[in-house]
Amino acid sequence: MVSFESDYIAGAHPQVLKRLMETNLEPLSGYGTDPYCESAREKIRAACGCPQAEVEFLVGGTQTNAVVISSMLKDYEGVVAAKTGHVSVHEAGAIEYTGHKVLEIPQEAGKIKAETLRRYLKAYYADENFEHMVFPGMVYISHPTEYGTLYSKRELQDIADVCHAYQIPLFVDGARLGYGLMSPGADITLPELAEICDVFYIGGTKVGALCGEAVVFTKCNKPKHFLTSVKKRGALLAKGRLIGVQFDALFTDDLYFKISRHAIEKAEEMKKIFRSKNLDIYLESPTNQQFIILENKRMEELKKQIQFSFWENLDDSHTVVRFVTSWSTTDEDLEALRKLL
Repeated sequence: MVSFESDYIAGAHPQVLKRLMETNLEPLSGYGTDPYCESAREKIRAACGCPQAEVEFLVGGTQTNAVVISSMLKDYEGVVAAKTGHVSVHEAGAIEYTGHKVLEIPQEAGKIKAETLRRYLKAYYADENFEHMVFPGMVYISHPTEYGTLYSKRELQDIADVCHAYQIPLFVDGARLGYGLMSPGADITLPELAEICDVFYIGGTKVGALCGEAVVFTKCNKPKHFLTSVKKRGALLAKGRLIGVQFDALFTDDLYFKISRHAIEKAEEMKKIFRSKNLDIYLESPTNQQFIILENKRMEELKKQIQFSFWENLDDSHTVVRFVTSWSTTDEDLEALRKLL
């Protein structure tokens, strides 16, 4: 069966596995103190154009969101996010489990607007009872969004300007960051992203690694004793080398960007297939996530031969489904899709 279910259906990119095998028998210190983790940190700093960046490695996206948000917020603060944001919908209450509320605001195609954020914050502080409410202590966005849409550089800067006016950090979930940066619809580079936001992470799990994410604190703003917070929250690997070696490989010879571009190219080919089959596209996504509308009966038939993800019910007889390409998507996969459709 051909699968477009997600971008982590395959294991790891062969070059990443090769480096893991080559370094497998080396005795190395744990918890991210090994030379491969430090080499990866240096390569990430260089790629971000941010020599002062503080880089830490965590095991997965949900853990990263929960640890970063909970360690940067005060105990009376919550995190502002789009109503469709990943932390709002698809993380099983992980943020709330840390004791911090997700403060949802309206979105358009998965994105929040700076003016919407400004109005929310202004209204909050205009309420004479705000001391009895959860303080907005951080803004969370993902790039790409849950709907495969992208923020422009101007949009990101405008959101950051609002955050800084209210002295709260902007946190960017980059679980699929590589695919966003390599999209033809992107107008922002990794160094520009690092300059605009206060903290973000570079996805590994969905972009060629077996597991792992790289958190980048860009303004010398890493919380005190962050490693302790990571361990306390169950997101620290004793064999930290596992993540360090992978990111060291991903950021050697631009591998991270090359394999991300490959996924984007395959997504564009996939989009052409959908259009050639007269399938309705739910919204225009310039990234590796593509959303189409299927009649329910046809959807059930296709499920027997193709793996894809349910997204949302459109009406009583139609469903929005998601197809995702990745670094591992092949021409043969796409040809099989064409024939099955």
